[in-house]
Amino acid sequence: MINKFYIVSGLSGAGKSQALKVFEDFGYLCVDNLPIGLVSSFVEELLKRKDEKCKNAAISIDARAGRYLEGFVEILNYLKKKKINSKILFFNAQDDILIRRYSETRRRHPLGKSVAEGIKLERKMLDMVLGAADEVIDTSKMTIGELKEAIARITGEKAAKKLLNISVLSFGYKYGVPNDADIIFDVRFITNPNYIHGLKYKTGKDRAVKTYIEKQKEFKPFFRLFSTLIAQTIPGYIKEGKSHLTIAAGCTGGRHRSVYTAETLADFLKKKKYIVQINHRDILRGRQ
Repeated sequence: MINKFYIVSGLSGAGKSQALKVFEDFGYLCVDNLPIGLVSSFVEELLKRKDEKCKNAAISIDARAGRYLEGFVEILNYLKKKKINSKILFFNAQDDILIRRYSETRRRHPLGKSVAEGIKLERKMLDMVLGAADEVIDTSKMTIGELKEAIARITGEKAAKKLLNISVLSFGYKYGVPNDADIIFDVRFITNPNYIHGLKYKTGKDRAVKTYIEKQKEFKPFFRLFSTLIAQTIPGYIKEGKSHLTIAAGCTGGRHRSVYTAETLADFLKKKKYIVQINHRDILRGRQ
């Protein structure tokens, strides 16, 4: 059974690729530039599947289909006959905005003409699709974050917190700083449990280490400020269209202080209903 099926179309440079990424963030099965002749086969395959991830799908059909766009009406009739809950989203933008975007990316227009000529031809080719669209989204003045919010509104998906995946990472400075971290906090100011009898071979996930760190007067004020800062900045990342944020906490070996800090932060963010994954990069290093 297919719950939702979206056809993403529109002008090149108007945001179709970004739109498909948003659908992927929402858990949709997405196919870019699916040949029109294969749409019915794709739908039939989805109908056979019982996987949850196949219940919502989005495909893009645009001017790259060329003369095969003539079969677009047949596809709509097929979906109607199959009683598929489908909608067409058409992404549009002003010509001068599209030309500027092409200039910034230095891409050639997919129709092989000058950008201005390509846009003109593309509008003509997609006129039938535009006329059938359920929603026309003009991205001329939209940020990526606003584009995501628009798609969330149309699809009924929960926007803000579902749009951002947060990775919380612990690491040891002695093994190098993670290259993919967006935010890094150094927690080596906390007294190292590694030198406390009975704690050396434990980790920040063990109760004894947690108790030791919590008793240090520096930790609670630090974490209160740290978590408040993170909570206040995340909405800004979402607004700017960021889909993945990696927050890293580091200590010397990556087994005690950073692990406990990362665990505590992950719990804090989960309580605020964010999607959080946690990874302790170096927790197994240094064991003897």
